[in-house]
Amino acid sequence: MEGSAAAWLRVAAVGCAAVACAVAAEMAARRGMAWCRWYRAVEVVRDLEQRCATPTEQLQRVVNSLAVEMFAGLVTEGGSRVRMLLTCVDALPDGSEEGVYYAIDLGGTSFRVLKVELGAGSTIINQKVEHQSIPENLTKGASNDLFNFIALALKNFIAREGGEDEGRPLGLHFLSPFYYCGYEQNLRITYVGKDVAQCLNEALVRNGLNMKVNVLVNNTVGTLALGHYYDKDTIAAVIIGAGTNACYIERNDVIVKSLDLLTNTGRTVVNVEWGSYRPPQIALTPYDICFKETRSYYDQGFEKMISGVYLGEIARLVFQKMAQVSDVFGAGAVDGLSTPFILRAPYLAAIREDDSPDLREVGRILEEHLKMQDVPLKTRKLVAIVCDIITQRAARLAAAAIVAILQKIGCDGTLCGTRKVRTMRGVRERTVIAIEGGLFQGYAVFREYLDEALTQILGEEIAATVSLRVMDEGSGVGAALLAAAYS
Repeated sequence: MEGSAAAWLRVAAVGCAAVACAVAAEMAARRGMAWCRWYRAVEVVRDLEQRCATPTEQLQRVVNSLAVEMFAGLVTEGGSRVRMLLTCVDALPDGSEEGVYYAIDLGGTSFRVLKVELGAGSTIINQKVEHQSIPENLTKGASNDLFNFIALALKNFIAREGGEDEGRPLGLHFLSPFYYCGYEQNLRITYVGKDVAQCLNEALVRNGLNMKVNVLVNNTVGTLALGHYYDKDTIAAVIIGAGTNACYIERNDVIVKSLDLLTNTGRTVVNVEWGSYRPPQIALTPYDICFKETRSYYDQGFEKMISGVYLGEIARLVFQKMAQVSDVFGAGAVDGLSTPFILRAPYLAAIREDDSPDLREVGRILEEHLKMQDVPLKTRKLVAIVCDIITQRAARLAAAAIVAILQKIGCDGTLCGTRKVRTMRGVRERTVIAIEGGLFQGYAVFREYLDEALTQILGEEIAATVSLRVMDEGSGVGAALLAAAYS
């Protein structure tokens, strides 16, 4: 009996050892599989980082390429990837304007009525703004109804403010790229087939207002006007928000495509429309939101790598790829990442700027907006890295575009690109660029990366002469200021 018991115990021990070995092997296999899945997610991020790298030498090639496109766009219509639209605005506010001026800031589903009172010495004494939603039926019906609605809102606004409309000029801001001239002959943009300013002027007459639109601008030109009002060294304006664009002051004698252009100052504000540029030096990633199948020459490729509308979407597509090749986000993550544009730029900024030890804000955004529960800390760190990579590329490309404008007008130390090495000659005057847009203004890390790239491209000595000045209300107030300048 004792021998049988001992034999049984030996068999049991061998069996337990075999089971333990099997369990250990299974656990090791699972750890190995989990590591492989994690490694695949890490590889997605590493690949993104390599594809989005923008060393300074590469940025300089982007600068040269965009500057060449700008030259070409001034020579022939349609001869460039940037449109270089002529605004015919040659007089910018300089701080000497005084009096009360009105403006309409017209968007897609709403508009604003503005009253701006100007004092001597670049002083805005008072500013009143009234927001109005546009009824949906007016956005789809006859244009007369829409502009009657706007004119009536302006009339009521003036009455409430106790103002007068007698012979007053009116600035009009419209959110569309267009050819336009700043004074009297500006109005070639159309809405449902009709001239926007003409439609509004006719509505003003119908509603008994003795006012007339004397300037039509987009947001870049309005921002430049506001910047120049405060600082005469302002030579360009840049928008970095939901979209991106720029305008700058150009000499008439280099605008070959319009040699008959006559202005009082010998210069004209040019609307670059750089969102349509696609830098050949920057390879597209699989996640860039570019319409590769489009036949349009202007597919907004540059804008889709920089502007706030698209940065969150690029990040979503990267996260979706990570979820497809691994389980780092947990089960069902692919479904939560299937909705286009669900991750907006403010969320991307909040993820990147979360400096808490446990990345609590990252976890909250993933849970509330992407429906991912209990994402582990190491995965949250990967998410933050992805947002950083996308942000850094966007900011550095925006910096290269700004330098391209400086190079085009000879303010970057290369004599309009004729020298490879930037050198300062004589006493360098200040160069001010007015800048507006939620992405730049509301995202500190984006600004830091952009400033860093400017210094790397220009060099510290020349970069110190360039000032980026944030402007608020460039579209509406800028339109009112231009109305004053042309009054």
